[in-house]
Amino acid sequence: MTTSSDQPAIEVVDLHVDYIVRGMKRPVLRGVSFTIQPGEAFGLVGESGCGKSTTAYAALRYLPRNGRISSGTIMIDGEDVTRMSADRLRSFRARAASMVYQEPGSALNPTIRIGKQLIEAFVVLGQSKSDALKNSLAALRKVQIADPERVMGRYPHQLSGGMLQRVVIAMALACDPKLLVLDEPTTGLDATVEAEVLDLVRTLRSQTGAAILMIAHNLGVIRSMCDRVGVMYAGKIVEEGAADTLFDEPRHPYTVALLHSIPRSGMRKSEHALSTIPGTLPPLGADLPTCVFIDRCPLVTDVCREVAPELIDIGGGHLARCHHHDQITALEEIPGPIAAAPSTGTEILSIEGVSKTFHQKGHKIPALVGIDLSLADGETLGLVGESGSGKSTLAKAILGIHATDEGSGLTLDHHQLSGSISKRSAGDKRAMQIIFQNPDSALNATWTVRRILARSVRKLTGVDREAGDRKVTALADHLRLSPRHLDMKPSQLSGGLKQRVAIARAFAGDPRIVVCDEPTSALDVSVQAAILNLLAELQSEQRTSYIFISHDLGVVRYLADRIAVMYLGRIMEVGDTDAVFNGPHHPYTEALLSAVPDVDGAEHNRIPLQGEIPSPADPPSGCVFHPRCHRFIEGVCDVAEPPLIDAGNGHMIRCVIPAEQLVELQKVAR
Repeated sequence: MTTSSDQPAIEVVDLHVDYIVRGMKRPVLRGVSFTIQPGEAFGLVGESGCGKSTTAYAALRYLPRNGRISSGTIMIDGEDVTRMSADRLRSFRARAASMVYQEPGSALNPTIRIGKQLIEAFVVLGQSKSDALKNSLAALRKVQIADPERVMGRYPHQLSGGMLQRVVIAMALACDPKLLVLDEPTTGLDATVEAEVLDLVRTLRSQTGAAILMIAHNLGVIRSMCDRVGVMYAGKIVEEGAADTLFDEPRHPYTVALLHSIPRSGMRKSEHALSTIPGTLPPLGADLPTCVFIDRCPLVTDVCREVAPELIDIGGGHLARCHHHDQITALEEIPGPIAAAPSTGTEILSIEGVSKTFHQKGHKIPALVGIDLSLADGETLGLVGESGSGKSTLAKAILGIHATDEGSGLTLDHHQLSGSISKRSAGDKRAMQIIFQNPDSALNATWTVRRILARSVRKLTGVDREAGDRKVTALADHLRLSPRHLDMKPSQLSGGLKQRVAIARAFAGDPRIVVCDEPTSALDVSVQAAILNLLAELQSEQRTSYIFISHDLGVVRYLADRIAVMYLGRIMEVGDTDAVFNGPHHPYTEALLSAVPDVDGAEHNRIPLQGEIPSPADPPSGCVFHPRCHRFIEGVCDVAEPPLIDAGNGHMIRCVIPAEQLVELQKVAR
């Protein structure tokens, strides 16, 4: 929604920003220009390091100490931010512009209650304590927090990620800003919580008329939220236009490459490998006299090497910085399928009645309740569900990190596994490995990559140093890590390379099963595509089985052969990927799927989930999902917990509504 105005809310003109590194100026932004009208949302997309966040921070003059605006103007409400004095800048930030960060927890003081922090946001605007308290409660109601008095009395760690993001948005809106900057505001959130936060932003935008500058890796989020989009590469905007036009008819090779990197329209690994962008972004401060994308572009010709392309209007305000924008249709189609090793269907892991109860201050907290699953050789089992549903707890129970309750059954290759890793044999430990979400927390920052891999090889296989070195070299070659990378420390590597190291370490002992816990959630779409292709290739070659945990349902659909949907420590639905996505769905699965923003622009009849996941210490009676279920039948769903019922071909659904009736209900909803 946009509102008419003669004056843009923000106008950035030919903005150049440098970082001072070891006394030398390194160009980061190379002439960025765009405008945002009041009430309009403008999105910036591109790989990490392309300049998106620098643009956002420059707009508010929040640059790091070594950042310098060397030229250009940033006009907000008719005033040039680049020329403001320190006092005027402080007043401007307090009253005219606000920013919502990627990690809401880092924007709040963990030692101070929410209420005190929110009240302070109004006090600095000159309000009295009593007015600030009244307006703080009103702000929490405005961001749809139902019990603001209770939330005001809590500490940040006592709130969910979605609630924290609502609080941060309430603080950002305290000054009724003309510009609201959102820097990856939903990264790390569940699909349902993400949808709620995005709905909230849409509502507040229509109410306040604030201009929004939004940065996100998730292109589906950008398409669903933004009126116009700018695609950035190496400090320049290479394409800009209305969101629908840019996504449906991209006219720059980089935009096309980003869109081809995403598993779209139900794509599966058995149908297509994901397209990847060869090479890497130019290093910070690189000399780029002509086209910035020249080294990675499939359409490059001599004119690209000799003449810098201008950002030209190719019709209707759709701008592209490319000499060959009319040849985009000549770009290669997405690649063919990744060859899969024929599966024997042999079951290698059996999970029978697995439960896990934690004990906290004398209370029993059942985190897993009677889980029954199996995993075949060379198969990928996807685990999905909201945070707190039990996905990671189940993964850790399988690995033996969390000792399972008495009576739980774990069988690997037809022999019983101990519930605790400390009681498992070396062979059992070697057979199951894990790839974590954040490689920084999983890799020793003081060791070289070579030493990290060598230690894992020797610990898992027991070979001597010489054989271990050969194995490390072979692993590195397989994971496309060069000898130069082996002699670097993790801090010297990009996010994608660090995740390759983490994958190499997981495969050091030739495991039978690898647990992948959100391994691509923090990566750009282009790097994510390379990692997903790599995992699929390794599985094809080594018949490794995966347990793949992710909030990104598109990624799960691409990689997984079967999917299990978890809620409050229970399996609500399990079946082949196509069956789970095509339906009939458990009502919880139906709500999850309806919340996913579509990069292709498909409209969803979103099913909002009321409230949050109940405490596992006090689960609801009957079906544990019934308090939030849009298909709740009083006197039935709240009486007895339903069993898993076969909806056909091994597709199991835990619901009192028969599968045939679910099909009809969901057909009407669609």
